[in-house]
Amino acid sequence: MTTSATPDSAPGAQPDHEHAHDHDVAGPAITPEGLRDHAATHAADSNAPDVHISGVTKRFGDVIAVDHMDLEVARGSFYSFLGPSGCGKTTTLRMIAGFEQPTAGEIYLAGEPVAGVPPYRRHVNTVFQHYALFPHMTVAQNVGYGLRQKGISKHDEGHRVGEALELVRLAGYGTRRTWELSGGQQQRVALARALVNHPTVLLLDEPLGALDLKLRKEMQLELKQLQREVGITFVYVTHDQEEALTMSDTIVVMQNGRIQQQGRPTELYERPVNRFVANFIGVSNPINGRLVEHDPATGRGVVESDTGLRLTGVVTDPDARPVTGTQVEVAVRPERLRVDPAGSADPEGAGWTRIEGRIHQGTYLGDQTEFRITTDVAGEVVARRQNATGAAAVSGLGPGDPVVIRWEDSANLILVA
Repeated sequence: MTTSATPDSAPGAQPDHEHAHDHDVAGPAITPEGLRDHAATHAADSNAPDVHISGVTKRFGDVIAVDHMDLEVARGSFYSFLGPSGCGKTTTLRMIAGFEQPTAGEIYLAGEPVAGVPPYRRHVNTVFQHYALFPHMTVAQNVGYGLRQKGISKHDEGHRVGEALELVRLAGYGTRRTWELSGGQQQRVALARALVNHPTVLLLDEPLGALDLKLRKEMQLELKQLQREVGITFVYVTHDQEEALTMSDTIVVMQNGRIQQQGRPTELYERPVNRFVANFIGVSNPINGRLVEHDPATGRGVVESDTGLRLTGVVTDPDARPVTGTQVEVAVRPERLRVDPAGSADPEGAGWTRIEGRIHQGTYLGDQTEFRITTDVAGEVVARRQNATGAAAVSGLGPGDPVVIRWEDSANLILVA
């Protein structure tokens, strides 16, 4: 199988019976229904999450890679660990897979503790960035490798491999060599090799990193669709925010071994709880100031910026209890800003902020145009304007042009941490 494959094994090699799983190797069909049913029957507790990380710390010498992590991954969900290099996301995945052991704490899979359980005896499979496919094997032999290691009959292996290839839309490719396939097809072979073993949890370690941009976007949608079809739990590691936003039911943002925030993609983008999350997921315009009013019941706050700008918004961290005078940052997303030529009429009604500036740079991005605008009260501001009616709609705005920038109070995200 994917997590225990070794390049020394050739097609037709004797199966490694010692490393066989204890469960019935014949197993159910490699179909969405079969995989869902198999994952459910292997749960020690039907109400338990598929992955439960309890107080886990991982040290490498003096370096703390993961620091007191507590996390539950719900059954049948698509979870993504997102963060910069060195944040601990891959180490966490490797501990779930069994390649690393926690220094402290416990990991449970489907309700069962797995301390000391080797990778080949865990009901998980891993898909790596570089796939680890065997070039001397055919596609079918690659997919069936884990089944041969379990000692499954050739008949059952052929049947299950065929089902797995059909599931990933590679029916008829079984006799090809992996080096004859495109990058996207190789990724599907790696997925089929993992799914053929009926994992309770599928672990994916930046599997799209080696693909070009267009193919990566296509595979993002295919992966999410596959996860919905099979209904098993996917745990995904990435440093690409767009990837996480596109595919995930839940995103876990990490920094320095700690979880900064977890939640739905919309929640993390629209209500980041601190500066790191606001800046790592998407782009924001920071305006520093001090809190002059705050209603803990509603989260509403008023901030006076260092340049005298008065902004009304919401404190995004529901657990924060800032006092007046606290230094905070107001983050405003570029797409929430409205940019018009100087002298344009203001929108009707209260609840808007208005500042003036001068365009420093305009960049045409196809579906949108990005403006970098120099202002006296907010420094350099980044604004994005959709090209809904074509480039002509913004062709009148360019470097040096005076503009007015407006945004609603609801766009002001008050960050305490």
